[in-house]
Amino acid sequence: MFEGVSLKKLIRHSDDRGYFMEILREDDNFLKRFGQASLSKSYPGVIKAFHYHERQDDLWFFPSGNAQVVIHDLREESSTYGETDVFYLGEDNPGLLLIPKGVAHGYRVLGNEPVVIIYFTTESYQMESPDELRIPWDDPQIGFDWTTKPR
Repeated sequence: MFEGVSLKKLIRHSDDRGYFMEILREDDNFLKRFGQASLSKSYPGVIKAFHYHERQDDLWFFPSGNAQVVIHDLREESSTYGETDVFYLGEDNPGLLLIPKGVAHGYRVLGNEPVVIIYFTTESYQMESPDELRIPWDDPQIGFDWTTKPR
């Protein structure tokens, strides 16, 4: 696991009425501070990648649909600098992923259903000075192949 990246597996408590699941608790100690909570929906076949932040950490949760999440470490001082990692998150594999500043991240919608992401950040979005730096989804330095391979 990358330095500063954390994954909390989420537990569903199911019964004949449905289910209940905690997402984030203050005693999880994921966020240094709360900045903003946001929600986004993406349709099948969409790749939203890559971007990174210089000031904020992100905490990602996919309550519906499924996603392939890819992170790439851009932090020169990190022991995992230049490495790429992949997580499969969503309704079939619920988890809460902490992505620290300086780690590029993005996701691809898996399957035939849209994916919904709820994410928490340590900073609020500032339109006049956005902390969002973009890298193309097919950046040759990252070199990630987004296609699903037969296995």
